[in-house]
Amino acid sequence: MNPHLTAPNVAPAHAWFKSSYSDAGQNCLEAAHLPPAIAIRDSKNPTGPALLLPPSAWAPFVAHVRQV
Repeated sequence: MNPHLTAPNVAPAHAWFKSSYSDAGQNCLEAAHLPPAIAIRDSKNPTGPALLLPPSAWAPFVAHVRQV
């Protein structure tokens, strides 16, 4: 794993947000807008890895997650 792609190295704690559709449990993803990318992390592991997506991949990602 690239140590530079851990969530704390990608975005400060205040930049991360959960969807208003997230359940009250811990099965959530959090995102951070970081022009020119969008970072995604597992809310259960805020110091773990972060996935970086280009803005053009955000809508297809969200559409896929909604289908699952």
